[in-house]
Amino acid sequence: MSNFNVPTREEVSENNQAIFDNLEKGVGFVPNIYAAMAHSKNALASYMQFLGAATSLNNKQKEVVNLAVSELNGCKYCQSAHTATGKMNGFTDDQIIELRKGVASWDSKTNVLAQTAQRIAATNGQIGADSLSDFHAAGYTKENLVDLIVAIGIITVTNLLHNVTEVPIDFPIAVEL
Repeated sequence: MSNFNVPTREEVSENNQAIFDNLEKGVGFVPNIYAAMAHSKNALASYMQFLGAATSLNNKQKEVVNLAVSELNGCKYCQSAHTATGKMNGFTDDQIIELRKGVASWDSKTNVLAQTAQRIAATNGQIGADSLSDFHAAGYTKENLVDLIVAIGIITVTNLLHNVTEVPIDFPIAVEL
C-alpha cells in the first residue's frame, strides 16, 4: 500500500484551493484522485481544463470509454467512480459490467465504441484498418475518433495516478469481474 497522502484544502496551493472549492460546489466533495493531483501546483488545473474541454462525444459515450479503459488498465478507483457516474448517465448495473468488459450487447454502436476504446488502449493505437472500418461503419466520424483518443488519454491519466499512488477509493467499490 502506498503512503501517498490525500492532501486537505489547507495543504495545497491557493490555485488548487479554488479548484477544491469549485469541486465542493459542483460535485459535493473533492474526489481523492483530484486531491492527489493537487500535490502539483499545476497538474490539477491542467487536468480539469483537459477534462472539461469541448468534445464530439456526449457524456454517455465518455462513460463508455471511461469504463472500458479503466477496466483494461486495472484501475479500481476509476472503475468505482465511473460505475457511479455511469449510473448517473443512465446505464444499468448489467450494462456497466458489460462496458467494463469492452462490449455492449444492447446497442451495436455503443459496442463498437467500447471495443475500439479498449483496442486503442491495449495496443497503443495499433488497431488496424479493420477496426477503423468498423468504427466508421458504425457511424462515427474522424472527429469522433480524435475525441475518442483524447478521452482515452484523459482517463488513462487518472488510471495511472491511482495505480501508482493507491489513494483511497471514495466511491462505492465496483464489483470484481
